[in-house]
Amino acid sequence: MGGGPAGRAAASACSDAGLTVVLVDPAPRSGWASTFGSWADELPPAVAELSTVVDRMLLRGTSEHVWERPYAVLDNTELWKRLWRADVTEVTGRAVAAEHGPTGSTVVLKDGRRLAAGVVVDATGPSRALSGGRPSHTAAQQTAVGWIVDSATAAPFCGPGEGVFMDWSSAPRTKGGWPTFLYAVRLGPDRVLLEETSLARRPALPLALLRRRLAGRLSDAGIDADARLGEERVRFPVDDPLPRPGRVVPFGAAASFVHPASGFSVARALRRAPWLAAAISGGLATGPATAARAGWQVLWPPEAVTAHLLRQRALRALLSLPPELVPEFFEGFFALSEQHRTEFLAGEGTSAGTARAMTAMFSHLPWSIRRRLVLGGLSFGHPSAQHGLGGD
Repeated sequence: MGGGPAGRAAASACSDAGLTVVLVDPAPRSGWASTFGSWADELPPAVAELSTVVDRMLLRGTSEHVWERPYAVLDNTELWKRLWRADVTEVTGRAVAAEHGPTGSTVVLKDGRRLAAGVVVDATGPSRALSGGRPSHTAAQQTAVGWIVDSATAAPFCGPGEGVFMDWSSAPRTKGGWPTFLYAVRLGPDRVLLEETSLARRPALPLALLRRRLAGRLSDAGIDADARLGEERVRFPVDDPLPRPGRVVPFGAAASFVHPASGFSVARALRRAPWLAAAISGGLATGPATAARAGWQVLWPPEAVTAHLLRQRALRALLSLPPELVPEFFEGFFALSEQHRTEFLAGEGTSAGTARAMTAMFSHLPWSIRRRLVLGGLSFGHPSAQHGLGGD
């Protein structure tokens, strides 16, 4: 269920494993409008070859840093073609329910149609159409507004062969409020996305506010609205809890793949899709329930669950800070070694690597921030804070 990158990846992998696959989406041939970025080394090599890659990314908390790590922006059209399979049946519709029995499942579509299946994979993104729906609490969301401009126009922010991962310098004429950062990536030979981004906020920062801040930031660099070739708008949750295991296998953003410190999820879905297909294929020999359980377990082994909980703890720490300390918080992160930064941002990160990065970051932070984290019960950097997470 779902025809985004995660759903297409799961469908193609299951097809390649010899399974009969039906993909359901409201518009299965519409393509994808969003920009998907990733560290190039986290993508399958065949996908990285289809992407626009720069050699380094700029970082700024309260001072400037350069990360010599290749960064990729996916070519959505080429990725869609790579994931398309002629033997995957496409159904135009919207799934609203699933019924399960000993021999399989039945998916109910909004228009009343019913589709029989052995195993159901929910790749409907944040809506989690068949995985319990949206949580009842207000989500922490990432929001962003970006302008697409030509390379010459973007030159004040990033030169050839580079992009901007995060620049927390305040947008001009910003009067307090939750801080936002500039994200800048190359979409091709002569197009650059300049995006004002709120990493995570509960409730989310309005898009209108982000648009004003972006316009002010670009105007201060001599760029006006006439230079805009297009606009992108972003809104998605970053703190969804893990769905419970059951007869539906959630995948991609529906399975809480979204990394709270970057918003990335697509690279993880692309890498995990073959694992999911193999687990389902092997489990079907015993029965549909076994196959669904095997699919969930291969996506969320205990090690991955613990790493996820640690990252959510770090997100809560960030949300607990007053706005004026957020850039300094990220300065502490940017000052970490490349190994620690990579371990924390990894889509497939381990709990040990995540804990090492968090501990190292705590030691880099000034006492003004450490004190607030400790008083808030969020002393994630102390080794003692890493115990007892399994029941969080």
